[in-house]
Amino acid sequence: MIPGAHLPPLRTVRALSARLCPSRHLCSDGSRNGGEGPSDTVQINGGGVREGEEEVTGPDAGRFPREMLLRLPPPGGPPESDDDDGEIFSPGHGPRRRSFEDVRLEGDRIFRILLQDGPGFSARQALDEMRPKVSNVLVREVLFRIVVSVDGVNRERYPRLAYKFFVWAGQQEGYRHDTSMYNLVMKVFAECGEVKAMWRLFEEMAEKGLPVSARTFHLLICASGKVGLRRRLVERFIRLSTFSYRPFRNAFNAILHTLLTIEQYSLIEWVHEKMILEGYLPDVLTYNIVMRAKYMLGRLDQFHRLLDEMGRNGLTPDLHTYNLLLHVLGKGDKPLAALNLLNYMSDVGCVPNVLHFTNLIDGLGRAGNLEACKYFFDEMVKKGCEPDVVCYTVMITSYVAAGEFEEAQRFFDDMLVRGQLPNVYTYNSMIRGLCTVGEFDKAFSMLKDMESHGCTPNFSVYSSLVSRMRNAGKDSQANNVIKYMTDKGHYLHLLSRFGGYRRC
Repeated sequence: MIPGAHLPPLRTVRALSARLCPSRHLCSDGSRNGGEGPSDTVQINGGGVREGEEEVTGPDAGRFPREMLLRLPPPGGPPESDDDDGEIFSPGHGPRRRSFEDVRLEGDRIFRILLQDGPGFSARQALDEMRPKVSNVLVREVLFRIVVSVDGVNRERYPRLAYKFFVWAGQQEGYRHDTSMYNLVMKVFAECGEVKAMWRLFEEMAEKGLPVSARTFHLLICASGKVGLRRRLVERFIRLSTFSYRPFRNAFNAILHTLLTIEQYSLIEWVHEKMILEGYLPDVLTYNIVMRAKYMLGRLDQFHRLLDEMGRNGLTPDLHTYNLLLHVLGKGDKPLAALNLLNYMSDVGCVPNVLHFTNLIDGLGRAGNLEACKYFFDEMVKKGCEPDVVCYTVMITSYVAAGEFEEAQRFFDDMLVRGQLPNVYTYNSMIRGLCTVGEFDKAFSMLKDMESHGCTPNFSVYSSLVSRMRNAGKDSQANNVIKYMTDKGHYLHLLSRFGGYRRC
């Protein structure tokens, strides 16, 4: 129970900011991922799991990344259809489905023709003889087939094949490449490290007057590793008359949002300064992005100033602003202020949902206040918010980090009873907890159970289990885990990170 909670009478949100006093507990490792560093090279799969990630140690070990819990969707939902690069294409049903199957077969034939290109065989001549009916759908099918087939062996050859087909298709009567097709070729180049080729395509789009989208910017900024190159790219997009920044209010917001998704917090500060200098007024989305960057960089004094400025400019916080505020209050171990803010949200018609409670609980868990975590979890359930897998995982991780595995096990069991399926972060926390109490056999069994429940372990799970077994002197069991990983064909390219292991 948290005594003394009350609804702040006519209190504005920025008045609450005075209670967010900076402390050494508020932001751990303030510069983490703050610069133009290695965060750009982390690959994230469809489930939001970082591939190849090594075990995180310290107080944040095994936790959901704050970047995922605090992420901001673009305004109005997903990007417009002209920003699609082919990754979310749906075949539909009925006649459209049959037509899609025909395109798949034709795309497969073209892909096989391209693979034969070389001395003694002209793919261009074979395509001319095939005479396929070129359309956006067919070009997308072929290019997407190339994108998903790129690996370490063919990454030098596939960009040439993709571009050869792209040029050939663009010369066919009645067909013209649009922005999404350029984006898809850029993605092939990006997967293969062909940054200069990406820039040439970008220049070609500009010459032809084709609109460039936020997706185009995202591909280029991720591939451009140097700070100077990134700043030059930002300046180019700001001044580009063909920049189609929908659904964002202006080019600056589109750029800021993209930089947030790739965790370029220092660059966000620079773009925000440039935005103000050029006379653009920030809106709520701008403030949410920049405040998030300030928080991740550990600059809480600037965070507070932005929150005050937002109120002075007459802007009303939205769900995402409150989400960030609750997390900061939790991380600062201020449960009473958080409770007042939750009451205030309800009073102004912004009803807290499971994500708000989860971010607050995550912050409190990082601060080590398990009593407050449990209080707000119970309050959430009382208010009719059903805890999801992320919320359960945050609770489980907090108890594991505090060495209270029995409580973590109780939440894990309750989660299964409620029909919530564990994800890779849930399993990682539970495996870590089992190792902490010396249950290494059970930890290995849980690792094996993951795939039977449709959850593929990421490298962090294997790395965590192996290192903990070795630290406990269980070298033989650790080698069994590595052997299991290799037998499954998982992360063979990372095998060298397990020092001292020899594959038989």
